[in-house]
Formats: sequence, structure tokens, C-alpha cells
Amino acid sequence: MKATNQPSGITQRTDLPRASRIVVKVGSSSLTTLSGGISEEALSSLVDRLAAVHTSGIELILVSSGAIAAGLAPLDLGRRPRDLATQQAAASVGQGLLMARYTQAFSAHGVTVGQVLLSADDLIRRRQYANAFRALNRLLALGVVPIVNENDTVATHEIRFGDNDRLAALVAHLVKADALVLLSDVDAVYDAPPNAGGVRVPRVDRSEDLVSVRVGSTGGAGLGTGGMATKIEAATMSAESGIPALVTSTANAAAALAGEDVGTWFSARGVRRSTRMLWLAHLASTRGRLELDAGAVRAISAGTASLLPAGIIGVSGSFEAGDAVEISDAAGAIIARGLVNFSSAELPQMLGRTTQDLGEDLGSQFERSVVHVDDLVLV
Repeated sequence: MKATNQPSGITQRTDLPRASRIVVKVGSSSLTTLSGGISEEALSSLVDRLAAVHTSGIELILVSSGAIAAGLAPLDLGRRPRDLATQQAAASVGQGLLMARYTQAFSAHGVTVGQVLLSADDLIRRRQYANAFRALNRLLALGVVPIVNENDTVATHEIRFGDNDRLAALVAHLVKADALVLLSDVDAVYDAPPNAGGVRVPRVDRSEDLVSVRVGSTGGAGLGTGGMATKIEAATMSAESGIPALVTSTANAAAALAGEDVGTWFSARGVRRSTRMLWLAHLASTRGRLELDAGAVRAISAGTASLLPAGIIGVSGSFEAGDAVEISDAAGAIIARGLVNFSSAELPQMLGRTTQDLGEDLGSQFERSVVHVDDLVLV
């Protein structure tokens, strides 16, 4: 198993056929009909391609949307519900239907699948993270294709992935995958909508390559939560942490996994962060902001120091200990995110003071950092 901070050995799309482990994500629009039911033809076609890759010796983890969409028709819902409770009900009904179809389709190729439902808590808390890591690795060692989805039935607005593109990026880091492949109904990233003369972007090597890109949102069927914007975000999140990503259509799945020139390739850059830090940098809902003086900004920007109360000059928002907060300079530019050790009610009395002074005045529980370096990520 590769160390967490080692970049993927897959550097070009042509390398994909020799990958050891790939995470593939497929969206709702690629699996369901406009009426909300599962498209047997689309699902079987995808499974045929993935089973062939699995049989070649590549370990696959499939992150599949479609549970909520699959639950619409049985519940006589005309479209994807907006309220969380009805989404949860649809997911509860649809997840079993979706897994039944996958089980049947993969078994025709002699491949066993296993269901894995994850919440954001499972990937940001150490105990759950370790359990998820062990479970997925054991499934792969047994020759099983894990099928992952967000645990929509118990998800909350406050702590959820929001869409499976970002979940897939986090799962790729969790299992130390060699690459991430994001499949939808669009064959690549274009610099403008294809029907408006947009040109395909074949590869992205740096963030500047995306400056001229204009993207749309959820497809017209309204079955998904993402769109090209979330795929670009997820692919960028993955690439900037050492795992290359490919964005293409489900119809191009076989060609993509064979290393052919389809879709948009996001080259890996940077080193792998822990999945927890990846979540904190990109997905955590922040509850407030800490404003720092110039000295604290320099210390934090080095990436090796915890944030102490002496360097904080302002606090905004309402948060409790353990919540995620933004960290900015005096001009308001965000430089980091972190998990704070004190509430917004406790912090004002601590600003500009040393931990020794606070300990003598308020007690030993105040002799610690406001944000520990292990819970802080530069952005």
C-alpha cells in the first residue's frame, strides 16, 4: 500500500489500464429515465464495461448516485423533492432497488458487489474513518466491487457531501486510489456549453487552465444534485492532492478506462492530504471567522504552527468548540480553515493574550491553542 503522501503512479490517461485501484463515479442522469426509474439498459451497459475492467485485475470502487431518483416512481413523486425528509424517504426506497439491479447485473459476469453507505462523519472522524478504510480494503481483497453512496437516509443539511462527485474524491483518497474517473452525460469539460460552440478542454495541468471555462448546472431532468461545476471542483480537489482525475461521459467509460483520448484529464499535482484535511479544505461548513494580525498570518502560512489567541484580532459568527471556521488576514482574505477549540462566546475575552496569561486568569483549560496545527489547513 502506498504511503498517504505519495502521489499516484498514474501520470497520463494512457496509464489507466495499468492502474491497481480506480474509483469510478456515475451520476443519476446516466442511470435513470426521465420519469425517475432505473434504466436497465444504461445500468447493464455500464456494468458490462466495469466488469471487464475488474476482470482484467484492476480493483474498482463504484460511487453511484441514483438512489433518490430510483425512489421517485415507487413513491409517485413527479420530480426530485426539495425537502430533506422526502429526499431521505426516496433514498430509503430507491437504494434497495438500485443495489438489486447492480447485484443482478454484476453477477452475470461472476462479480460480487457490496453496498457501502457513507456519511461525512464517517470520513472526518478518526474512528469511523479507520472503520471505513478497513471495510473497503477488505472488500477489495475479497474480490468484491464496493458500491458506495452517501447515506442520504440519515444525512443532515449541516453535514453532508452535497453530491457524489465530492464523495468520490474523498473515497479516492480514503482508499489511496491511483485515479478517479467521473462519469456523467457530458463527454468532457468544454470552455463553453457545447451547443454554444464550446471547445473541449483535453487536459488541465494547473488551475489557470480553467480560467476561461464557463459551465452550467444540473441537467434538465433535474435528477442530480451536481453539474459540471461540481465535477470540476471534485476533479481539481483530487488532482491538487495527488490523485489524477478524468471527467467524461458514461458512454465513454470503456474508452476512458482503456486510456484513450476522451474526456478531460486533470493531472495530479501536489501531495496527498489526509481525507479529513481534504474535507476541511473543500467541504466543511464554516460557522464563523477568525481575523489575524500580520504576525499570526506569517506563522500560520508556514504550515507548521498552531493558532494562538495572541494573534487573533477579531471574531465573527456563532460557533461552538469543534466547529469549522475560516481564518483570514486583517483585510479579510481567507488564508486557512480550521476546527476551533473554543466557542464564539469564549473567544472575545482571549484575543491578544498569551496562553500563560489566560491560564493564570481563567484556568488551565485556556492554556491551549485556538486551532491546533493538526486541525488547520491552508487554502
